[in-house]
Amino acid sequence: MTELEKLDAGLEYCFFDAGVVERKETALKRCAIFNSIDPSNYAAQLTAIKELFGSTGENVYIQPDFNCDSGKNIHVGEDFLTNYNVTILDIAPVHIGDYCMIGPNTLITTVGHPLSPKHRREKKAYGKPIRIGNDVWIGGNCTILPGVTIGNNVIVAAGAVITKDVPDNCVVAGVPATVIKKLENDIE
Repeated sequence: MTELEKLDAGLEYCFFDAGVVERKETALKRCAIFNSIDPSNYAAQLTAIKELFGSTGENVYIQPDFNCDSGKNIHVGEDFLTNYNVTILDIAPVHIGDYCMIGPNTLITTVGHPLSPKHRREKKAYGKPIRIGNDVWIGGNCTILPGVTIGNNVIVAAGAVITKDVPDNCVVAGVPATVIKKLENDIE
């Protein structure tokens, strides 16, 4: 298997491989284009994001600077909004539902590295998908780690680090994040 095939299959791969580097460079260029667009030109921003992402709803609002590793692995629903300086490291798929908001300086990362120092020296990595439900509000300065699923109607308090799955209808906070409150779902 090539390193890209390993990456796409969810296996450990070398992130210095030419094909892997080319995929990331393509995303970096598209992010630079998006980040250079006049913020008052929503139509141009939306066009750039639709070219970068794998799929989007109709109403997508992203504040610069936005960065990602692939772009094509990002799938967002209707009425998606990010504040400033959001990074989504989408080596593996990231699916985000409808009516979601992400606060500034948040990192969503599907990328991990081995515990073995030998493998880290060999520039190895792996990806685990992330799934975020509908009606999720992620506060500022949060980190969502590889392989996590966040349910529907969830609030992630500012500064939280999500290391494991989060159930529906709750508020999570802390490092690592834990459920601190149950929420009523008033739209069902």
